[in-house]
Amino acid sequence: MELALASAIGVLTAIGVYLLLRARSFDVILGMTFLSYATNLLIFSAGRLASGKAPVLKDGVAPDLAHYTDPLPQALVLTAIVIAFAMTAVSIVLAIRSRSDNHSDHVDAHEPDDGRNAGNREGA
Repeated sequence: MELALASAIGVLTAIGVYLLLRARSFDVILGMTFLSYATNLLIFSAGRLASGKAPVLKDGVAPDLAHYTDPLPQALVLTAIVIAFAMTAVSIVLAIRSRSDNHSDHVDAHEPDDGRNAGNREGA
């Protein structure tokens, strides 16, 4: 289970970094989303992977970590999911507005120069 979770965190991080380095706005937003997924899995796995254990206290059971899972990482991940969703929505709205204003969806608001038109740029 730990190997699968570590592999998933690594794959999500690699995809997120790859997309974050792209020139298009939507790819960057998607990359940030994948990185937030990887971070959520990392926080969740830090709370010890245990199945069949309750996250809340029960009567008649000793209050130690041998009988319960840690509820703090679960609460942190739930909060992070809500915040990441809100930030993704705001980023998408800003990307749509930037595309309508600049007529381009590149991060730097213009098409990348491939070297053929180096002398024909505006302001040069």
